[in-house]
Amino acid sequence: MLKKKKQDNSVMSFFTNPCKYFLSHLSCMDICYTFCVIPKLISDLLVGTETVSYSNCMLGVFTMHFFGSIEIFILAAMAFDRYVAICKPLHYMIIMNRKKMNLLVLAACVGGAAHSFPEGLSINLPNWPFCGPNVTDHYFFDIFPLLKVACSNTYIKGVLVVANSGMVTLVTFVVLFVSYVIILFTLRNHSAEGIHKLSTCGSHITVVILFFGPSNFAYLRLPNTYPEDKIFALFYTIIVPMFNPLIYTLRNTEMKNAMRKFWCQMIFPKEAYN
Repeated sequence: MLKKKKQDNSVMSFFTNPCKYFLSHLSCMDICYTFCVIPKLISDLLVGTETVSYSNCMLGVFTMHFFGSIEIFILAAMAFDRYVAICKPLHYMIIMNRKKMNLLVLAACVGGAAHSFPEGLSINLPNWPFCGPNVTDHYFFDIFPLLKVACSNTYIKGVLVVANSGMVTLVTFVVLFVSYVIILFTLRNHSAEGIHKLSTCGSHITVVILFFGPSNFAYLRLPNTYPEDKIFALFYTIIVPMFNPLIYTLRNTEMKNAMRKFWCQMIFPKEAYN
């Protein structure tokens, strides 16, 4: 009974801790985000089928931008959590209560829908014809490769895509950058304690750089396609979601201690001490 009660308390502590709460939602978005890319990519590599229906293509574009934008907004919410924890530590539990955390996640979902619905609608218009071979030089469904194979003049649509997707990534990145500048300014007079607090943001900064660097290159430019797009897209579609658990796990002291204890027991079993 005591063991079960202890487990229940640990579960409640997980969902009431803002950092762990946002990490759980970030992990769910990583799974959904990569699920839009990896299954189709693996099937193409194994089976050799490189065709997809028009409806599945449109669905892929919508889901990619929907889950990707939610992940971006959750990263912004995590930066806000770190800002409150470091700059306003005495008010942390008051500001980052359960209601505020739910509202931030809900706002991320609403923002993802507000970004992805116009994006999907802009390429699903009846007056946007596709003709010719309909072959895109990419490994997932994105808007710029689709613009390239469209028969009509798509320059205006490309500018609208840059204004939508590009501004989402740029504004979020600027907000994240400013938040960490404020954190550094706040900790400028704290030597050891400041370095320790800043180290808690190291994993988040790493993820932000790996995610927003390539995505800003992909969407903050003229609506053209380049061979390098596939390489940069690997970072924000596969590499970052794949390494997110590893990055955040290795920055967690409790997890590192548990892993160290596990490996010590594996290498030096209890029988060796008897």
